[in-house]
Order: sequence, then structure tokens, then C-alpha cells
Amino acid sequence: MDIYSEFVSWLDNLLENNEMPGEAKAFCFNLYEESIEDYIYAVQLVACDKFDENDDDWACEECWSSEEDIFCVELSDEDKKDWKAAQNLISIWIKEYLENGKYSDILISRQAVGIGFVDGELELIYKGE
Repeated sequence: MDIYSEFVSWLDNLLENNEMPGEAKAFCFNLYEESIEDYIYAVQLVACDKFDENDDDWACEECWSSEEDIFCVELSDEDKKDWKAAQNLISIWIKEYLENGKYSDILISRQAVGIGFVDGELELIYKGE
């Protein structure tokens, strides 16, 4: 199984087995550096009860979290060994999932889907009408 398929399986499992709160206005994929030396990055999904396109702090207003159920990615390519490459790769996966994922309707039923490192700026991947 390739790494994208593993990511899809992880996300499918989260969305299938957890009822998202009705007050959730947006989702955010939080990224963490698990091991800088080994270039391992972790992904956590959170639902937020606030959304403000002009204020990234909306992602701090969690009403649900995958908590310790995280997805880890190890980048081994020499030119992918930085946080920007990790965020870009995972953004591509999320965009693909939003287009073709089994439970993408859950994610796009809210106002927005974002991604970002917990101590950095957010990138909006999806914004509803």
C-alpha cells in the first residue's frame, strides 16, 4: 500500500467512526514535526466551532479532535526534507481526498478546510460558498 492510500485509510476511518459535532464550522489538518532529524511529520484532524477567513486563530477553537490518532509521514527524498515540502505534500493529498474521498462530503459540508503547522500560518484548501 502506498503512503497516500495509507493516509486515505486513516482519514476514512476517522470520518466513518466519529460523528462530527453539529456546531463544527470548519476542519483543520494540524501538522507537527515529530522528528526533525528523521523528517517525520504528524497529521491530526480537528473540527472547529469557529471560522474566520481573516484570522487563523479559528483553528484553535476545537470542538472535536482526533487527539492521539495521528498519521505520520516520513519524507526521505532529499529535496523534500523541510516543513514546506511536508505541508505541500499533505495539502495535495487533502485536495485529492476532497475531490475523490469516500467521506469528502463530511469535510466539504462545513465552511472551510485548512492545513498548517500548529505554530504557523494556515492555508485554506477549501472554502464553501
